[in-house]
Amino acid sequence: MTTLGFVLRPQFPPERFESVIRTADEAGLDELWLWEDCFFESGIAPAAAALAWTENVRIGIGLLPVPLRNVALSAMEVATIERLFPGRSMIAWGHGAQDWMGRAGARAESPLTLLREYLTALRRLLDGEKVTLDGRYVTLKDVQLEWPAPAPIWAGAIGPKSVALCGELADGVVIEARAGVDGVRRARELVGDTPITAYVRAAIGDGARERIDREKTTEFGVANDDIPVMVERLAQAGANSVILQPTADEPDLEGLVRYTASLR
Repeated sequence: MTTLGFVLRPQFPPERFESVIRTADEAGLDELWLWEDCFFESGIAPAAAALAWTENVRIGIGLLPVPLRNVALSAMEVATIERLFPGRSMIAWGHGAQDWMGRAGARAESPLTLLREYLTALRRLLDGEKVTLDGRYVTLKDVQLEWPAPAPIWAGAIGPKSVALCGELADGVVIEARAGVDGVRRARELVGDTPITAYVRAAIGDGARERIDREKTTEFGVANDDIPVMVERLAQAGANSVILQPTADEPDLEGLVRYTASLR
């Protein structure tokens, strides 16, 4: 059975989050995802709040850009969240948008090398190992968490080399909406049996198609009765979880959350 979820995009102000997140839990939604986009909200802070506000819905972050985050600090944050809310978080990592990374002074010359070093070190730290590493980007000396917590690691990407790396090192792979059905199918070929989470832009109600068309991006989108059809197509292509992604001008986030839960 395909897992269904909703992403609360950072284009909405933080003060809108609590109502939407509580609605997701009350509606019985499987998953609610957050993003860390520059330069809107962070990912860890709202995820911790979301976990505290809810009881059942799983909370994901898809994704955190590794160039911005020291891996030792990331391991501390992930382990803390896992100990506070066991089994309810899904935290994904990735290259980050290269323009944003450059503007923040954190762009890596080799994003693939950085992601490999980072995910490898993160896994070892969460498992409680004492880690010494002198990599091209990740440097640690005798770092060991006092409160480790083995936790699933997710990762996301678009390019085939990066997707394959995510499938090799992560427990789950996040594929963004621009990939579409064909992109999910290609990702499934690259990652084998690793679970795939796929986003799809969606809108319902009056003006839904217009809102999709107005958001001029490289991502396709679906509206109203086309949504369940697309969910099924993505599932058949290899997505284990399908996450509905609202437009940035969605007027009824809570309504779209309830609709998403009704598709289960």
